[in-house]
Amino acid sequence: MIIADLYIRVSTDEQAEKGYSQRDQNERLRKYCENNNILVNKVIYEDHSAKSFERPEWKKYLIEIKKRSHKSSLVLFTKWDRFSRNTGDAYQMISLLHKNHIIPQAIEQPLDMSVPENKLMLAIYLSTPEVENDRRALNTFHGMRRAKKEGRLMGIAPYGYINRSHEDGKKYIARKEPEASNITWAFNEVAKGHLPADHVRLQMNKREGVSMSRSAFAKAMRNPVYCGKIYIENYKQEEAYYTDGKHEALITERLFYQVQQIMDKRRKVEGPGGRVFGNDRFPLRGLLTCPRCGKNLTASGAKGKSRTYYYYHCHYKCGFRFDSDTLNELFETEISKLEYNPIIKDLMKEILLDNYKQFTYDIEAKRKSISKEISLLHEKVANARDKYLSDKLDEDDYKEIKILTKNQIEQLEVELQYIVSESKELDIKTKIENALDSMENLSNLYQQGDLLTKRTIGCLIFPQKVEFDGKSFQTPKMNIVAQCIYQYNSGLGNKKNRHKKLKTSNVGLVTSTGFKPVTF
Repeated sequence: MIIADLYIRVSTDEQAEKGYSQRDQNERLRKYCENNNILVNKVIYEDHSAKSFERPEWKKYLIEIKKRSHKSSLVLFTKWDRFSRNTGDAYQMISLLHKNHIIPQAIEQPLDMSVPENKLMLAIYLSTPEVENDRRALNTFHGMRRAKKEGRLMGIAPYGYINRSHEDGKKYIARKEPEASNITWAFNEVAKGHLPADHVRLQMNKREGVSMSRSAFAKAMRNPVYCGKIYIENYKQEEAYYTDGKHEALITERLFYQVQQIMDKRRKVEGPGGRVFGNDRFPLRGLLTCPRCGKNLTASGAKGKSRTYYYYHCHYKCGFRFDSDTLNELFETEISKLEYNPIIKDLMKEILLDNYKQFTYDIEAKRKSISKEISLLHEKVANARDKYLSDKLDEDDYKEIKILTKNQIEQLEVELQYIVSESKELDIKTKIENALDSMENLSNLYQQGDLLTKRTIGCLIFPQKVEFDGKSFQTPKMNIVAQCIYQYNSGLGNKKNRHKKLKTSNVGLVTSTGFKPVTF
């Protein structure tokens, strides 16, 4: 008597509704065996896709048939698409089964392999479901791509959003609180540049008790969805580009690109010694450079016999180190020198306003230059359109020119928006007064502040690294407010002739005239 194994596979609820349920397959296979006097040895139930043979139950079956004690000579299934939906894998598996003296057979599509012509029918039976899968996948791909071009994000909504559906069934993403506020706060903190992204992530996790991983946070900081853009991947002759999404943006494009610049800069420049970790003992970690080799100073503790000693130090080959508590106290002393007499407040305000006017003069010139460049690009597209309509330019060339020019225009418009926002006065006098008021009590603010406050003050006053040689501090650049205060407190305000500052693209930050590097 012939002995057979029954293979029953179903992967989706849709297949079950179409008559491919496990119960239905089992009944048909057993009835076939009964009518043909075939003894059933084993029934294999599989709930897995047929795109490959990486199926748990099938793997177990292959191990079993390699044993000499296996008695079956047939493996039966209802149709060939229950066996496989991949032609290449199916032929390899049929060959493997034959080597182990097992013949695969579909009871509703029976084939006698001893007849050569039946191999052609086998190819049709195997390729048909594969073609159906490929067509379904292609239709899904084009549908999703079309939806993305229309500004709808497909897939699971990122952190800060939630998946929703309109009445017509079209899906969209909506703002979700408090996650949306959390990610907006994180973008603003990273854009300040005072703390590394991972430290911002830890603080964000504490805000609402969330738990976002390091990789997920880094991916979120790179996701243009948050500024209202959706990325369209390149496909065939169509170049990749960004399109405006229909969802609510959580941040501005300007803020998004600021964060990208900061993260790109840190990836290229900072090494292990430049990383900043959240230890309250080391508020200057990442701000100081070594006087011997110029690399960033890190910090750590060294266990002694009775206690742990803490140092700011360079790498082991350099050997420079200094007691952290002593260095922190010296830095606090130097910060106290930046407190100023309110009498000079009006004069300092005038100096800062003068610097701001010089800065905005350059901004206006750059704004006109970018506006002119955008106009020339629009003319380029218009000329290409005229040539295309008059059959002087191929359609593919016209599309290529249009896409490339559109991308250039979008980049320039973002830059122009950034420049325009920078050039707006936004009550600059009030902002300067607030900054000067905060400097009156800077020393107490620094001493009583937490790690974030101390690092923020340090980075604002010293936009570039500070070198400590064991006795004094020096830096190539100081914040303009702090620089003016220090010069007046040192008696330089009355001793030297004032000249207009050199124009700078970084308002509030100028190189001191007469100090190179600036020392204190």
